[in-house]
This record gives sequence, C-alpha cells and structure tokens, in this order.
Amino acid sequence: MPIRVGVIGAGIMGADHIRNLSTSIGGAVVSFVADLDAGSAAAAAPPSARITTDPSELINSSEVDAVVVASHDSTHAGLVLECFEAMTPVLCEKPLAPTVLESTEVVAADADMVAATGASLLSLGFMRRFDPGYVALRRAVQGRAQGEPLMVHCISRNASAAPGATAESAITNSAIHELDIIPWLLDSPITEVSWQAGKSTRLADAGLQDPALMTLRTADGTLTTLELFLNAQYGYTTRCEVVSERGTTAIQDSAMLRIEQEGTTQEQIPADWRPRFADAYRLQLQAWISALAAGDKPSLAGGQDGLNASLVAQAMIQSLHSDGAATKVNYL
Repeated sequence: MPIRVGVIGAGIMGADHIRNLSTSIGGAVVSFVADLDAGSAAAAAPPSARITTDPSELINSSEVDAVVVASHDSTHAGLVLECFEAMTPVLCEKPLAPTVLESTEVVAADADMVAATGASLLSLGFMRRFDPGYVALRRAVQGRAQGEPLMVHCISRNASAAPGATAESAITNSAIHELDIIPWLLDSPITEVSWQAGKSTRLADAGLQDPALMTLRTADGTLTTLELFLNAQYGYTTRCEVVSERGTTAIQDSAMLRIEQEGTTQEQIPADWRPRFADAYRLQLQAWISALAAGDKPSLAGGQDGLNASLVAQAMIQSLHSDGAATKVNYL
C-alpha cells in the first residue's frame, strides 16, 4: 500500500511537493492538502485528495500516514509538535523554526519521542544534502581528492527578495542552507561567524541590507565566505567552491533553462531555485517515502541539525547587530 501523505501549505514549495509526490515518487499518494486559502489547496491538490483550511484536521486524519509541512516558517514548530502528538511521521521544510527557543522545544519533544518509542518521527528538508553536485563535492572533500580543504567560497543570488524580507530573515530563511551544508560538507561544526555589508541595492526593502557577506569558521580551521544577494535581478544562482592544498573543486553554477522558440534555442537562468534543485527535492522525498515504507530511519537531516543551524543563525544575527563583530556559536 502506498504511503498516504498530507501536505500542509499549497504555496510554491507545497505545490512542488504535491506534484513530485503525485508524479515522480514511488510508493506515495497525496491524500490530503491543507492551506489557509481553500482555493490554493484545491488548485494544488490531485483530484482524489481531500482539502481543508485546518491543518489540525489533516494531521489527525485517519487518511494520512505521513505529513509534509511546507507552510510559513512561523508555523513549523507548532505543526511538528502536533504531528508528534498524533504519532505521525513528518517532513518539515527548513527552517525547523525561525527562533532558537522554538527549535529547542521541538528537539526536546523529539528526544522524548525517541526515549519512549525508540524512533524519531521528524525529518528536516535541507534538500542540498541530496543534490548530486553537493553530494559529489562532499565525496571529494571527504576523500581529500585535492588535499586538505583550506577555504570555501559560496555565492547565493536570487532574482528578487520575498516581500517583507529583512536582514535577519535573509539569514534565517536563505543563508540557513549554507549554515547547514558547510558543516555537512566539511564534517566540522561552525564555531564562529561574522556578517558584513557595504553598499546596498536600491531595490531592497527597508530593513534589508542587500547584498551581504558572511564568514563562517569551522572547528577544523576552514574559513567559508558567503555572498548572499536576494535582489540580483538576473535570476537564481548558487555556487560553492572548495579551495584545497592541491587544487579546487566546485559545483555547477546554476541550472540553465533551454528555451526553444521559432527554430532557435536560447539558454536562460531560471528566476528561482526550483529548477536548480529539482533533482535534490525528488531524491529527498523518495528517500523519505522509501524509509517510511521499509520501517527504516530516514537519511534526511534531523531535529538536531535544524537546531544547530538555528544557533548559527542566531550568532550571525548577533554579529549583524554588533557591527560585524566575530561571534562565537554556542551549541546546546
């Protein structure tokens, strides 16, 4: 029998998850979709799925075996805790929660669940861990193909920032990917961070310094730079280059879209991240569904990974409000 999945949130990410689960993931069926906008839920849901504006109805439904939380960041912690109460496995989109306090509460509840049942119900959607480019880069770094890693350079650019984006939300919602992937890539925790910015684009909303330059120092001494530019206009680009003792290793710049029109073919940089990470999202969902079907522990990021990223983000925000002073990361 397929795993019956309920998806909470029918926006950009939720609709993508619904499409993948319905068309590309073996062993799964979308049985329920929840969104505060009933029209959005109906538009995203497959014909056979029920829809609701009440996430609690979905979580507690006998027609749902597992839940994907793809709603607004501010709802993540509460919905994950509801899934724990219903004893329902949950895949929560990043971040685990926008604050350290909420993340800590979820991780503590997850630990209680493991102590009582021997298994965690929580998986976290840091999909870059499944991206073929990042996986190959990690394999090269772990195998010391070019010797010891010395520095890492990351670039993350979006066409335009989300409405209401701030310097703080740029860290907790966008840079959070690098705050997770760098310790995963280097197998070493981030111990110190700093945030810097110079001239800001006139296209940024008040409260958003854009672009920003962040540095991350891991326990092994490797220094990482991250340029985050949310209003780059031309499209979505992500880059990661590891500088080692005997050479460098880098992932592909971006996923170019091929557009054929009137007998000619043009390449265009996509406006958002979904084409670049389409494979990563599919591979992550399939790994989650396959593990649930087999009764195994999913290989996705977990609650502690989400809490660690939140703690690094908190230190980065502290640096932001301290004129870019280097700030230590205090893990719990």
